[in-house]
Amino acid sequence: MFTETQTLALAKQILSEPSITPDDKNCQKIIAERLQKIGFTIEEMNFGQTKNIWARLGNTAPVVCFAGHTDVVPTGDVSRWAFDPFTPTEHDGKLYARGAADMKTAIACFITACERFVAANPNFSGSLALLITSDEEGDAHDGTVKVVEKLKERNELIDYCIVGEPTAMNQLGDTLKNGRRGSLSGSLTVHGKQGHIAYPHLANNPIHAAAPALAELAATQWDTGNAYFPATSFQISNINGGTGATNVIPANVNVKFNFRFSTEQTEGSLKTRVHEILDKYGFEYDLAWSLSGNPFLTEAGKLTQVAQNAIDEICGVAAELSTSGGTSDGRFIKVIAKELIELGFVNATIHQIDEHIAVDDIPKLSAIYEKMMIELLK
Repeated sequence: MFTETQTLALAKQILSEPSITPDDKNCQKIIAERLQKIGFTIEEMNFGQTKNIWARLGNTAPVVCFAGHTDVVPTGDVSRWAFDPFTPTEHDGKLYARGAADMKTAIACFITACERFVAANPNFSGSLALLITSDEEGDAHDGTVKVVEKLKERNELIDYCIVGEPTAMNQLGDTLKNGRRGSLSGSLTVHGKQGHIAYPHLANNPIHAAAPALAELAATQWDTGNAYFPATSFQISNINGGTGATNVIPANVNVKFNFRFSTEQTEGSLKTRVHEILDKYGFEYDLAWSLSGNPFLTEAGKLTQVAQNAIDEICGVAAELSTSGGTSDGRFIKVIAKELIELGFVNATIHQIDEHIAVDDIPKLSAIYEKMMIELLK
């Protein structure tokens, strides 16, 4: 059942393109040509240096959409790779290439799943769609978020979305993401007065002033999470202050921190509470905020059940639902998608030297996607 080679061949073709973010090279051209052959309409939505395509077959609901990205992170020191990162290579049952796991091969899996599904069901009810960007690994300013804005403007919505991010922990299918935490960062600058360290009464040390407030922020329990999310976490990532000399009290100290937050919180609730804590200590400060994404969640329902059933049938694995990990483009798509999950390859080597996946997993993931189409569009 799992001896088909079309998916592997297509994956290698896409993986051969050195599409370091946000440069797509020829990836989306390869994808578009393949989809056009089975009747998809391809709409290019390019912004700045970012290439995006919205591909659709059908004009009725429900809409089953696959979302993914053709851009990859830089390779690092190529000399440390066992094989050239843009010459996809099979070795000991593994496929090595930058983007093998994250996430070009998943795109190939969905395309071949579409080809088989359409061939077997030429008059299927509903629509198939793909939303592909070249700006997921970068700033993500001109990619999926812009396409979603356009789709929302014309009320073109998605019923079921599958994001092909690598989600498995130890074996294909053991984990799928039904949500992600939000990410909110802050850059706090506490102002003091510079002076000689031997005369502290003539200066005002901003590090000393900030320390009790930082300790309280670090000790605060923001919430206890819920059935789908762990508790919200606060972490300080950088503290910078001083002139480099040991005898100078600095004028300012800058502290960078990040929240990974659950649906128990909002951007506004976190900001309000942080300011309440800081204001208690009476020092002068500036605080700049940056929201990378709000938390999103698809509660257990039809899409999660269809995915779990397909995984069980193909892999014999009971897939767990998870909201762990970083952010993904799912945070943008959920605005127009009723239900959304992330389901892809094992993530053990993503962004690493010698990124790879098991070759045997490739036709299995394509078969999982096909079975999901059958169930969602029957």
